[in-house]
Amino acid sequence: MRAALSAALVKLAKADSNILLLTGDHGYALFDDFRSECPNQYINAGIAEQNMVGMAAGLARSGYRPVVYGLSAFIPLRVVEQIKLDVAHDMLPVTFIGDGAGFVYSQLGTSHQATEDIACTRAIPNISVLSPSDRFELHACIEFCYRAKTPCYLRIGKADRGDIHTEVPNLVPGNLFKVRQGHGSDVTFIATGAMVTTAVRLADSKFTGATVWSAPFIKPLNCSQVIQICKSNKIIVVIEEHSIFGGLGSAVAEISSEHFPTRVLRIGVRDRFSHSCGSYDYLLKEHGLNQEAVELQINQFMGLHRLCV
Repeated sequence: MRAALSAALVKLAKADSNILLLTGDHGYALFDDFRSECPNQYINAGIAEQNMVGMAAGLARSGYRPVVYGLSAFIPLRVVEQIKLDVAHDMLPVTFIGDGAGFVYSQLGTSHQATEDIACTRAIPNISVLSPSDRFELHACIEFCYRAKTPCYLRIGKADRGDIHTEVPNLVPGNLFKVRQGHGSDVTFIATGAMVTTAVRLADSKFTGATVWSAPFIKPLNCSQVIQICKSNKIIVVIEEHSIFGGLGSAVAEISSEHFPTRVLRIGVRDRFSHSCGSYDYLLKEHGLNQEAVELQINQFMGLHRLCV
């Protein structure tokens, strides 16, 4: 997805000279093409993320379209106050890109593991929160951010887990995409980011017949669509590489509780930090987000559900 991000930004910047890419001393190799093709539209703001957001706000007020890039542990987590007050309060057209969300930078420890970013940005008024599952959704999300001309946060997770789509989907703000059509299963998956791949694999193997929805939008989220999914299914399983508090699972549970209560299993990061450093796959396993652990959690939940009927 990172290559797709670079290509999408180059395409937009060449078409609109008002697009400026700001980076907090990150992404050098990633933006080689951008610096080569659009050298006057690239700003390395240094290791000063709060100041970089202030720069972006001033540039947006001057008619530019800033794109602010950083690791998601820093953009948005380090700069929540500046995003809230400098950008979102006045609805400025700034796009924030948080790369390496979740456990991507696993070996670097808790300081570089971003599992709270959706919760932080989702609670800020006036900002859209997007979480694409593959390079095709990423292209569509970048286009949405550009057309929206409002604050957006684009979350990028693990980049090499395979494509979900075969072409760029038609992105309708707030809508979920059905990526697997189910037939007769008690379980329906709603997943976002890299976890869509896990949901698809489970639907293709262990929970055959399950429908899988990809959620590139965390905010806004189409309430009517979520309500209809709740009405049509016994158990909704939401999977995300994010805290179970304040993320996609919370959003789905909130909508369900208000409009059509059904059983919602939120699979994500529990109320804990990582105990150890290690590979990406190791941390997914430690936090119960690898495929086998997710399957176990669903089976346990379904067993409890049967006991309660």
